[in-house]
Amino acid sequence: MSEQMQAHSGLVQALVLDGRGGARHVAYDQLADLRFEEAESLWLHWDRSHPQTASWLREHSDLGEFACDLLLEENTRPRLLNLPDNRLLLFLRGINLNPGAEPEDMVSMRIHAQARRVISLRLRPLRATEELIAQFQRGEGPCNAADLVLELAYQLTARVEGVLDELADELDAEEERLDVDERYVPDHDSILHLRRRSAGLRRFLAPQRELFAQLARNGFGDVDQWNELNNRLTRYLEELEMVRERVGLVLESEDRRMSDKMNRTMYLLGIITGLFLPMSFLTGLLGINVGGIPGSENEHGFLLTCGLIAALIVFQLWLFRRLRWL
Repeated sequence: MSEQMQAHSGLVQALVLDGRGGARHVAYDQLADLRFEEAESLWLHWDRSHPQTASWLREHSDLGEFACDLLLEENTRPRLLNLPDNRLLLFLRGINLNPGAEPEDMVSMRIHAQARRVISLRLRPLRATEELIAQFQRGEGPCNAADLVLELAYQLTARVEGVLDELADELDAEEERLDVDERYVPDHDSILHLRRRSAGLRRFLAPQRELFAQLARNGFGDVDQWNELNNRLTRYLEELEMVRERVGLVLESEDRRMSDKMNRTMYLLGIITGLFLPMSFLTGLLGINVGGIPGSENEHGFLLTCGLIAALIVFQLWLFRRLRWL
């Protein structure tokens, strides 16, 4: 069958693992009569959005209705279900590196694994599966179904670090500009967007960490490798928590700077008001239109009034310094 006809079937990849790190491709029309050696395993990777995928799962996969319903479910979160006969359903999330997509809008991968067959479904392309296929082409891929699931989980997890580095770099730049330039005002929308991105990642990575720990306890595949993935996700979650705290510190620092600036401004306005209030009172009192104003008949009255105001200013400045207001 041609690649175009295989695409129409919803099958993205069909590989028979040879048990030595390599794999051979299988066409869609060969699945019904496919036979492989005891040391070999089968990996079927499907496009979940294709209508033929659901049809094949329900009619030709030998999976129960319950498993098919879960694999085709519209919305999922990271979870693990143990099924009879040492089978399991695994729902993972990976970084969305497709053009125009937000990385924190994580892509779901649904996996049904048994001793010698792995069925995986995705809605959007994943770099993790592309890297895995490249490993098979080099003869360095997983040797069996359990190793295949482990490698898929590893590839999905490994791409989180790049997004975390990007978030940390953006925060480093903001903190550096705040330290260097006192007049710099960070963009609150972009800062809050960093917090939303970290929260979106944490939403799926936290349950995924527990999932890896459960797989290690169940003894599925290499326990040490599952523990290592669990530890790696724990570190990523700690870094995401640090990102959230650093965002809070940046916003708090900016609020404190704005508050200090406002307080200094109000303080200067208070000092200026304190200086001019007595003078305003004095000039207002001398400016009333009634008889008996002192100095109204004196030709030096204006100069005397200016001298009095000047003396009042000097006295106020001395008093403010004495009170440590200046």
